[in-house]
Amino acid sequence: MALWRAYQRALTVHPWKVQVLTAGSLMGLGDIISQQLVEKRGLRGHQTGRTLTMAFLGCGFVGPVVGGWYRVLDRLIPGTAKADALKKMLLDQGGFAPCFLGCFLPLVGALNGLSAQDNWAKLRQLWPAVQLANFYLVPLHYRLAVVQCVAVIWNSYLSWKAHRL
Repeated sequence: MALWRAYQRALTVHPWKVQVLTAGSLMGLGDIISQQLVEKRGLRGHQTGRTLTMAFLGCGFVGPVVGGWYRVLDRLIPGTAKADALKKMLLDQGGFAPCFLGCFLPLVGALNGLSAQDNWAKLRQLWPAVQLANFYLVPLHYRLAVVQCVAVIWNSYLSWKAHRL
């Protein structure tokens, strides 16, 4: 609980920095989970550069872009009622997601050798439900962290798929 309170205080004082660092940390964590629990590489076989690449993507691209989008979206559609959450999810999935994925997937694909088509098919199944719950249940300043926590699972899958032997 003390760690959670410290996170909340830091988020209040430095919301943008904390959200961006959270995104990077959770993307790096997704890769660690992939390497250690899914691929079972062990500490000696762990590819640190790969983990740092995912963390860098989180801090340098995903955190700023998605965090900024959530701020814009909350200005466009203020509120958290069911209808507001549905509108946000529709705008997110119909407008932002295709643009974001059009940039992100080729970037990840270039760095990890993945097919953008494989990633797109999986993302279309997962993210609308996550975003609907996120916009309905989660306050604005926690949305990026929530999405990144879900993304830990997704990033673990991406890392595993990209680096299968």
